[in-house]
Amino acid sequence: MPRTQSSSGRFGRRSNSAAAAAAEEELPLMPSDVEAAAASDQSGYETFIEKEYPTPRQKAAAGMTLGNGNTYGTDRQPSRDSSRYRRSLTLVETISSITLAWENVNVFAPVIATDCCGRAYETDARKQILHGVTGVAKPGTLLAILGASGAGKSTLLNVLTARNQSSLTIQGSVKVNGLSVDKGIKALSAYVQQDDMFIGTLKVREHLWFQALLRMESKMSLQDRRQRVEEVLDEMGLVKCAEDYIGNPGTRKGISGGEMKRLSFASELLTNPPLMFCDEPTSGLDSYMAETVVRTLRRLAANGRTILCTIHQPSSESFALFDQLMLMAEGRVAYLGPASDALGFFADCGYPCPANFNPADHFVHALAVRAGSEAECRQRVDQLAVTFAKSALAEAVLEAVRCRDFCDSQQVASVASQLTGQSPYRASWSRQVLALLWRCWLAQARDANVFAVRILQTIVVAVIVAAVYFDQRYDQNGVMNLNGALFLFLTNTTFSNFYTVLNSFPLELPIFFREHHNGMYRVDAYFLCKNLAETPLFLLLPFSFTVVIYWAIGLERSLPAFLMALLVVVLICKSAVSLAYFVATASGRIDIALAVSNPAILPFLLLGGSSSTRPAYLSGWTGSATCPGSATATRPWW
Repeated sequence: MPRTQSSSGRFGRRSNSAAAAAAEEELPLMPSDVEAAAASDQSGYETFIEKEYPTPRQKAAAGMTLGNGNTYGTDRQPSRDSSRYRRSLTLVETISSITLAWENVNVFAPVIATDCCGRAYETDARKQILHGVTGVAKPGTLLAILGASGAGKSTLLNVLTARNQSSLTIQGSVKVNGLSVDKGIKALSAYVQQDDMFIGTLKVREHLWFQALLRMESKMSLQDRRQRVEEVLDEMGLVKCAEDYIGNPGTRKGISGGEMKRLSFASELLTNPPLMFCDEPTSGLDSYMAETVVRTLRRLAANGRTILCTIHQPSSESFALFDQLMLMAEGRVAYLGPASDALGFFADCGYPCPANFNPADHFVHALAVRAGSEAECRQRVDQLAVTFAKSALAEAVLEAVRCRDFCDSQQVASVASQLTGQSPYRASWSRQVLALLWRCWLAQARDANVFAVRILQTIVVAVIVAAVYFDQRYDQNGVMNLNGALFLFLTNTTFSNFYTVLNSFPLELPIFFREHHNGMYRVDAYFLCKNLAETPLFLLLPFSFTVVIYWAIGLERSLPAFLMALLVVVLICKSAVSLAYFVATASGRIDIALAVSNPAILPFLLLGGSSSTRPAYLSGWTGSATCPGSATATRPWW
């Protein structure tokens, strides 16, 4: 089924005049001229998913054609292009189709052992995870990789996508249109991960616009990026919810789980890749939402893409939508061929599917190794794997794997070499900073409730401290009270800002790691924008706290002294925030970060010299090396 697309000419080139180029660069980050597409959603995605999706065999028998005019069942492959868009082509879009083949793939992983203290470590021993896996995925087909837990599905996907291979020993070959591209496959493909990670305060269209700014090639104009965002919204059935907030579980209501999964697909489709990998795309969804996701994958494949997905326990309705099926067990291939022929293969092997039973469940049960009957189960797996290896299906797969007649082979090699030879980042550093600043400020502005609560908390604490230490005099008791007030002053500033970052930043780290590894932005650009976006908050809070306390407790009433105190408090605040960033990044998880937070910050407070006299062996540089110690040293200026 062809994609629903705009009706404006085939990828016509835009004007290259200097004036037009200059005008493009002056456009704002967010598209200001996007039409109200939500009103033109027509019947919506709910109507779309009710349409039937016959299998390629049925289409060929009926003489149905693809969107580019090619007939199912012929040697000509479907195309992702539909001659309707008027914009510049990306390098990836110049490749019409991709056939992915892998032959005799063996994977070995180190055996993990534990010492007497329960700590895990890698041994020299190796465990074989994949055993001579061979397969092929062709354009215009949806290949589902099915198997029980531990069958090797995720490992195979990591091998094919060249991801997470640092500890693995890999043998065999992976080829694209008959050519080995190694790491270049990342530039030619999209990878939709199992977990959906988004900034919940953004809207759907805003999220895609941010992705378009940083994912698409630098030669693409802002107008081309806007158009591609609208194309993807339409293609993925997200027009209806384009202006809805994505949302966060438990804090902000947003789009549904199915829409969130389609948004993950939309983010990867912005570059219009010919090859897609999906890791458990239906995980965590109910049967209806899972079926809509599989229908979406089926439609994307019908447009000429090569799509592989690992899947866990699909419903019978979802299973019927797969074109090709690959069954794995114990790291071996038990079946690879048309999904509709799998039942017959298992019946011929002596494992017929009971009536009114989900075929996917039957295959998983037949290939699972159950506790207490391991020998019998492994014997059954071995029988199925050997039978398949000797079948005509396996011969057809091997013939397709060793095929060398591809019209796009040289183009694939050229594009892969160009993309892998370039910087891993598609956008310039300045564009990365502008896009990140826009997103960070937008997220901060839409968290108004949290901001208001923090301001209120700061003022309430300041009023309480001011009431207890109000109008102290410079006598013996007054100086002691002022020391206590200043210690509370500094510790409250330190702890409040430290734990504010510690409770929020670890939650953003997975998004940062994913986007950074996808080549969207550099580490320094992200950290700079994160700090700039939070600077107004971390300036306003110390200012509010200082204004209330300074004049109330009886410190020197002069403007220079007040400004010095304000500067010290702001620096203490930024130091606490920086320490929190370090602890959160080193910990990686919020529970670990909170566990090590007190030991990390307590030495700085104890060595500050505000509450006790340091012993001789800690005197000297230790006091001035701590933030509270430096702050205490400035008290004569207050």
